[in-house]
This record gives sequence, structure tokens and C-alpha cells, in this order.
Amino acid sequence: MPIEIRNPAAPDDIVARYDETPASALDDLVARARVAQVNWAAAPQPDRGAKVAKFVDTLEARAAEIALSITKEMGKPLAEARGEVAKAVGEARACIGRASAPIGEVFPSQIPGTVAYSTRRPRGVILGINPWNFPFSTPMRKAIPALVYGNAIILKPASLTPGAVALMAEIAAETLPANLVQAVIGGGALGQALSEHASVDAVSFTGSVGVGKRVAIAAAGHLAEVSLELGGKNPAILNDARDLDKALDQIMAAAFAVCGQRCTAVSRVIVQRDLEEAVVAGLAARAELMQPMDGAMDGAKTGPLSSAQQLEDVAGFVSRAVTEGAVIAAGGKKLDSDKGGYFYAPTILSGVNRGMEVARDEVFGPVLSVIAYDTLDEAMSVANDVAFGLSSCLYSERTDEVERFVATSESGMIHVNAGSFPENHLPFVGIKDSAMGVGGSNGPSTIQFYTTEHTVYRRAEV
Repeated sequence: MPIEIRNPAAPDDIVARYDETPASALDDLVARARVAQVNWAAAPQPDRGAKVAKFVDTLEARAAEIALSITKEMGKPLAEARGEVAKAVGEARACIGRASAPIGEVFPSQIPGTVAYSTRRPRGVILGINPWNFPFSTPMRKAIPALVYGNAIILKPASLTPGAVALMAEIAAETLPANLVQAVIGGGALGQALSEHASVDAVSFTGSVGVGKRVAIAAAGHLAEVSLELGGKNPAILNDARDLDKALDQIMAAAFAVCGQRCTAVSRVIVQRDLEEAVVAGLAARAELMQPMDGAMDGAKTGPLSSAQQLEDVAGFVSRAVTEGAVIAAGGKKLDSDKGGYFYAPTILSGVNRGMEVARDEVFGPVLSVIAYDTLDEAMSVANDVAFGLSSCLYSERTDEVERFVATSESGMIHVNAGSFPENHLPFVGIKDSAMGVGGSNGPSTIQFYTTEHTVYRRAEV
């Protein structure tokens, strides 16, 4: 039975139907990937980079189609969807630029007449399991380095948003060797089966901590390499700012992009107590101006949540926060929609303390909690006192505080006087419960995940 995809802004509107991949097809699919990979790996890496560049050019030429699919299936405004496609293309080109970079090192040998060096080889067949919030950029982050470094890849999109990956696979079939990029469509059982498959050499997963742990366990059964990109509970410490309005604008953008449904979203503003009142008022005023609407409408700046379940989850977080003593400074309610869309008002919570659920767990929605502090010691303690370690921000003009923050923030990506947006060519990394493995995303460290390392000891004669 086909999977029906509904528009989260108008759930009665079926925007696409896809045939689910049967479990019985997986062995053949992986086998085809293996054959394609062996032939692809034989090509020189710079040549592979040139072919992947043509694939990316074709994707860019169909950017409008891809963006519209993202908006219809996931709900984000068209402007955000177009931005997602553009950023993914930029990241891809940064990765392709490394196709001719050095991939090994020469070492001095202890043995006379011996040359010792390291080199790297393609890992093989990669499985990329993707989330629904970035239906195009996340699979691109997996597919492009996989291809540049000589691998085949099987992409499993989230069952809520298969369209972008389906288009990627279609375009890959037109521009790259057959079966090098394949897509499977279905639920979690399909991802589990592929993660367990003995002929899958590596698994790159982006999603929740709980599912990521299950994927790692499944892949460990045959010692496949694993890269996990998981959740975040990202703080912005606001100690002082020469321009408070500019700082609040940056925080709002970082908190409410994709309707708060991104792992790098700022979800806690840890503010110096003397600034608390002004910060709460400023954030609340900005939130009240944000009007969620159908992402396909002209002028849409924030859209619906992705599903009915997501809407209930976010509403539940806010309700429990109020029960624990938080105060709703803005939003805090579901919004009526004539088409039954999953809209929730952008929400600012004040009076939050570090022990509350909303201050510790990932909401993954348009909710920003404000926590006051008296000393930087306290602020750093609050910022680090969560299970996650993905992204963090500090707003301060003081050099000593900046240096301390950079040295002690328990995050993979550390921002000073800037919002939490990663650049195209830099590593996207997390620590603690936010990640496992090395180099599964953009950045030069990707080579460590997508290739295996080999040491060569070479003598001219016996």
C-alpha cells in the first residue's frame, strides 16, 4: 500500500504518494550498490569529484522543484526551503573541492631503505538514515562525501518527507553510474534491517538519541562504522551586548528557524539577571510579531510543525513547564487554522530554572526558555548541565569571559557574539549525547568516516 504524505499546513491535502520498499528487496539493493561501488572506486578521486560536481549542478538546476517538495511535505516556508537547497549545494561544492586534497602522509621509517606512508581507500557501501526537518541538506551531507571518496550510498529518508531524496535518486540515475545512489522508502523497520545488513560497511544516522542508539547497536553486530548526529539543548549565554537589539535578533533567528525544529536551535537563553527583564520583553515582542502560516504562502516566515504528534509534544512541554512554575511571556498555545494545520505560537517562557524539564530536554519546536544567572560560574554550570553538547553561544564584550567560554563550553560548535548557524566548509560536530563517531557530515574530517586508513611499508628490494 502506498505511503501518503500530507501537508502539515492542511492535513487533508495529500501532496504525494510513494511505494514503500519491501524488506525482501534489500539484499538485491545492497548487492547492486556493491557492484556499483567497486567500479566507482576504481576511478581517480579527482575524476569522481568532477562527476559529482555535474550531479550537484543538475540538482541546483531543479532547486525550485526540490524546495517546493520540502515545503509541501515538511511545512517550512518556501524561503527556508530554498535556503536549505542553496546551503546544501554550497556545502557540496566545499566537499567536492577536497577531492584533490592530500589523503595520506609520508613517515620516516626505522628500517634502512624503506619508505613508509599511509593512504586511504573507499569504505564501501554507506547507509544514510535521514530526519524529516532537513529533507534535502542532511542526505546531501551524507551522499556527497560518500561519492567523492569512492563509495555507493543508500539513502533512507524520514517517512514524513521522502520527496527530496526521491528526487535526488532520480537525478543521480540520470547523471551518475547506475545504482551508485539508491533510495529506500519506509519506516523505522527498514532502517533497522539495513543497519543490521552484513554488507553495509558504514551507517550515518541523523535523528533522535533513542533511535540513534538502536542504530549503533544494530550496526555493531557486524562492526560497521557508525556516525550519529543527534539532538541538542543549545544555550545562548547573554552576559552583555553593545547592541542588545542585534543580539536578540540573532537569538530569535537561531531559535525559531524551521519553527524551532532543528538540532542546532537555541532553546535556552541564559541571561545576566540585570538584563533579564529587558531580554524577556524584547524576545516576547519579537515572538508576538511572528505569524505562522502555510509555508507556500507569499511572505511566510514560519510554518507549521511537521505533524500532529509534534504539535502535541510541543504543547505538552509548555503545559508541564507552566505547572512547574514557568511563565508564558508570549505564545504558549495552539493556533486555529481553517485547514486544521499543525500551528503553534512562537513561545517565550520566563521564570525557568535549570531543573525544569523544558530546560533539560529537547523540545524541538518554537519554544525558547529564559533562565537568569548572577555569575558567569553559574551561567556556565547551567549551560553545561544537560546531556547534550551540540552548539552554544556567548554574547559578551569581555575577553576573559570569551576565553573561558571557548575553553569550557561542552559543545561541539562554539559561537561567540553570533547565532548557531554552521558554515558550509567547517565540521558539523557534537559531543556527549549529541553525536558519536567522527566526520559523518561536512568538514575535512569526513574522510575519516568515508574511507579506511592503510599503512604501507615499501622497500626497493628484499
